[in-house]
Amino acid sequence: MLRRWGQAGLFLALGALLWIIGGSVFSFLAFALLAAFVSPLVFPRSMPAAEAQRRSAADGRAIVYWRPGCPFCLRLRAVLGITSRRAYWVDIWQDPEGAAAVRAVADGNETVPTVMLAGSPHVNPDPRWLRSRLRAG
Repeated sequence: MLRRWGQAGLFLALGALLWIIGGSVFSFLAFALLAAFVSPLVFPRSMPAAEAQRRSAADGRAIVYWRPGCPFCLRLRAVLGITSRRAYWVDIWQDPEGAAAVRAVADGNETVPTVMLAGSPHVNPDPRWLRSRLRAG
């Protein structure tokens, strides 16, 4: 749990510290906004890999493997916008089976985001490419 919220907590604590030592409320609010942006809250609700794989097999939706604090995952989520709801999201820090699925297609590394689309893995895909695939499907 601490690992999932660590980066967000650090930004929030830094903002509070700056406010206490004489900064403005604006600096605290800026850091609080940054903390919210890097928190797991900006991602669609995660599910276990087994459930995502079962659902994807039934309806053909993509599976996005991600982890909190990953800048590439944040970029992907930001570019996808509302289309992110057309995929199943698996947090590899919450689900060891999801982490194993990523390692299986990324040469033993936990490189995220990794997307499974139509049975094919795509490690750190171009967010615009994925958005166009999600819109088409």
